Formats: sequence, C-alpha cells, structure tokens
Amino acid sequence: MKQKVEALLEANPEGIIEGKNAVLEALRAKTPIDKIFVAKGESDNTINRITSAAKAQNIVITQADRRRLDSLSQTKTHQGIVAVLSVQEYASVDDMLALAQSRNEPPLIIVCDELSDPHNLGAIIRTAECVGAHGVIIPKRRSVGLTAVVAKTSAGAVSHIPVAKVPNLPMILKELKKEGLWVFGADAEGSTALYESDLKGPTVIVVGSEGDGMGRLVKENCDFLLNIPMRGKLNSLNASVATSIILYEALRQRL
Repeated sequence: MKQKVEALLEANPEGIIEGKNAVLEALRAKTPIDKIFVAKGESDNTINRITSAAKAQNIVITQADRRRLDSLSQTKTHQGIVAVLSVQEYASVDDMLALAQSRNEPPLIIVCDELSDPHNLGAIIRTAECVGAHGVIIPKRRSVGLTAVVAKTSAGAVSHIPVAKVPNLPMILKELKKEGLWVFGADAEGSTALYESDLKGPTVIVVGSEGDGMGRLVKENCDFLLNIPMRGKLNSLNASVATSIILYEALRQRL
C-alpha cells in the first residue's frame, strides 16, 4: 500500500482526486481514500455508483456545499465531488496496547475529538511520536483523517506511530477504562490542575475540537478534567499546543 500511496501523491501532491469519473475509477482500483465530499443535492447515476462503492469499502461520504468543494479543489472543475487520499493505513487500538506492552511501558494514548484542522492533527501526531506515545485515536466522522496535509505537518510521524479511526469515541473510552487506563480530558474549566495530576500510569489524554472542545458524551467518560495554568489575558490555547503541554508533562513524570 505504501508504494501505491507514494505514487498517487507524486501525481496528486495535495492528496486530492476530483471529478466523477476520476473518483469512480479510484474506487474501482481500491485506491486508499480517507473521505469523499459530495455537493449537497448532487445526484445522478455516477454519483450513485460512487456512493455504493464507497459504502462497500467503508469510506465516509460527506455532504458539502460548493464553497467547501471549491476550497479543496485544485482544478476548480470538481463536478461536485472530491476525494481525499489516505496517506497511511490505519491501525487498531489493540495495536497501540500491544506496542506499549512490547516496550514494557504503561500505555499513553491520545484521543482527538472531532479535530477539523489538519495542521492541528499533524502537529499532535508529531508531538505524540516525539514523547514516545503509543497511538492516536480519531473518530470516523466529523474529523480530519490521515491526509497529505496531516502527513506533511507531522514531519513523517504518521509513519512511526499508530493512528486508529473508530466509529464511537465514548465506547472506545469505556473499553480502554476496562483495560485499566485512566482518561484525562483537556478542559479549561477542569477541576484537576495539570501539574497536580498523575500521568505516570496507563493514560488516555483527550483533546476536544478547535471550537467546541470535547463532546458531552466524551467528557462524561473522562475520569479527570485537566486545566492548564494560565497567567495571561487569554483563556484558551490552540488544540495542538495544549496537547503538547500535557504530553510533555506526562513524559516528564515518566522519565
């Protein structure tokens, strides 16, 4: 798969495939696609075939307005459909737990709740790899995936750390808690100060979306809500910056 993706990215450096026939042929060739955007209200025989093929391959299809498609398009002749390539094969959560066990380390896993900015996700993956974390989990829907921009921003870290895409984050958090991991959510209003927390044991760190933070059900499945000390006039940090601060505190405690 890696050679196939590299060849595709050489031909499509932004990781974008546009147009009905091009997307349909990519699906027929089992091209690794992360997500397909279709213009709202767009429907014809080709779109229907694309939708069927995508569902059969478990690829997410998202309805989008024309402005969103125009922003993704490189040619501006997208015909109401744009596919975003996946640059790396997704791992499983079990892969992450197995990696921690193979290193004889307590698991350190990051969960990103509906991040939409590829630069944020890429930066988080890069930091996660640098601190020796065992994996990053993202939701299947309403989240950026392993796109070319994410890979570039991660400085290649996507090739060195497992990233899993799951359909239900609250369910995954419950399963990880059953495995003995403690779940810490990043929350400006959290009652647990970061530097008073214990991140040495089996740990999940949850970061919310750029605008709304963690979803209600995700937050309810956190054991602790962490707040990062703030001394300035602003009351929030960029998602990737906040995650980096927490991850390096976890690393400090584990050294």
